[in-house]
Amino acid sequence: MANVNVYTGADGSITLSTPEGAEGEAAQGIIDGNDLISVGRVTNVKVQVHSEVRAFHEIGQRYATELRPGNITIQGTIGRAYLNGAMLRLLLGEAADGRPGSSWAQPAFNITLMVENPANPGTRNTITLHGVKIDTWNYDMPEDEFVAESVAFQALYMTTADEAA
Repeated sequence: MANVNVYTGADGSITLSTPEGAEGEAAQGIIDGNDLISVGRVTNVKVQVHSEVRAFHEIGQRYATELRPGNITIQGTIGRAYLNGAMLRLLLGEAADGRPGSSWAQPAFNITLMVENPANPGTRNTITLHGVKIDTWNYDMPEDEFVAESVAFQALYMTTADEAA
């Protein structure tokens, strides 16, 4: 059965996990040490998938004869009305504590976005972004609003699951 429910941001949750390897190990200590397995107080979560589709046009033809798939880019942003330096540490890794003497592994992690309406338990939509790396961190301190941080990220690939009761 297909999932036909609509959701609001209040139905969503975000969890972080780590992949295997040195980059995942670099993220594991940050995620555990800052209690980031479940990420709270987030706003404006956006995920964008861009596929470079190339059209092939034969000479003398106005419509494309073939559409060829190209590179796929997965990127997004997360805003967070809470600051503890954890997201910045996920960007900088060991460089967050000072300038390392040599190169270091940038942490990589997985983000799972899940929406489930409490009035309809068992029906949910899950998107998991794999091999995520933060590429931009912003700190916003407006005069009359909440202090917030935001991050932009890229992911290697994504998987999705629709579960309907």
